[in-house]
Amino acid sequence: MSDATTPHRFRQLASDTWAGVCPEAWQALQLANRGHAPAYGDDTWTARAAARLGDIFETDCAVFFVVTGTAANSLALAALCQSYHSVICHADAHVQTDECGGPEYAGRGTKLITVSGPQGKLDPATVRRAALERRDVHSPKPRAVSLSQATEAGTVYSVEELRALSAAARELGLLVHMDGARFANAVAALEVPPRELSWQAGVDVLCFGGAKNGMASGDAIVFFNRALAEEFDYRRKQAGHLLAKTRFVAAPWAVMIESGAWLRNARHANDMAQRLERELRSFAQVRILYPVQANAVFLEMPPGWSEALQKRGWHWYQVAGGERFMCSWDTEETDIAALVQDLRALAATAVC
Repeated sequence: MSDATTPHRFRQLASDTWAGVCPEAWQALQLANRGHAPAYGDDTWTARAAARLGDIFETDCAVFFVVTGTAANSLALAALCQSYHSVICHADAHVQTDECGGPEYAGRGTKLITVSGPQGKLDPATVRRAALERRDVHSPKPRAVSLSQATEAGTVYSVEELRALSAAARELGLLVHMDGARFANAVAALEVPPRELSWQAGVDVLCFGGAKNGMASGDAIVFFNRALAEEFDYRRKQAGHLLAKTRFVAAPWAVMIESGAWLRNARHANDMAQRLERELRSFAQVRILYPVQANAVFLEMPPGWSEALQKRGWHWYQVAGGERFMCSWDTEETDIAALVQDLRALAATAVC
């Protein structure tokens, strides 16, 4: 089997984090690299990026930039919780499965309470059961709900679903955190203003992902409830996530928002996933597991097909109980055609 660094005739569909840096983000880095600028976020690029985020959300919000999504989610949840609190999230949520206990570590004991739900989603009734199951002093006190948008199953919460979840959270005295690693893809899928999927729907803090949208790295932690951001700058510094050269994380945000690339990239990735789904449905042996709403396609293949595709140089991940193929800002129709061609070869030879 070839390794992940071997050149192929196609781009991989393993993850949108495998893709390179999009032209707009690369240009921003080059522009930010011209000369000196104040350190630790006191530069004009960081101020400009924060202002542009306020513009797209159409509200006054507190914005903090960090390098990784794990740092964003972990520090944001720590800001919402005391060490004796708990956070309700989906069993497949990234904060639970892929962040090495980061939220618990940053929260100095904060516990994640996991619940199940179809298509990677939480619902109000499930949240209520989890929050009310035990409320005595011997159990962590529920403090927040964490939602993934888009979900780990590639599905998208509608505006109505978010409002219902936030209403339930408010009734229970809970805050709402959103892991928005693919928030741009959700906005593109639903074609609604970002405000409707965030603060207007009751979200208190959003961790807005950049790396999966075409940037080299960098998430924006956006506090819509500004009271929760009090002294967050100290929390970020203590955790080692205040970068001396913050402008190199912030500048791509400014340029991508101003140029519209953040939304174009998401739309393109979503469109490619829709194309891939259409092609895959032509195979009787392949089963699509979840609705394709963002930029991921989850499927089930016959025994032997996975190994055969890997030998042909393909890479992907198993996530949320399925084989996940992920489209990116730079996925092309030829990449999808290459995968389909290899699948057709397997179907023709009945490798199963």
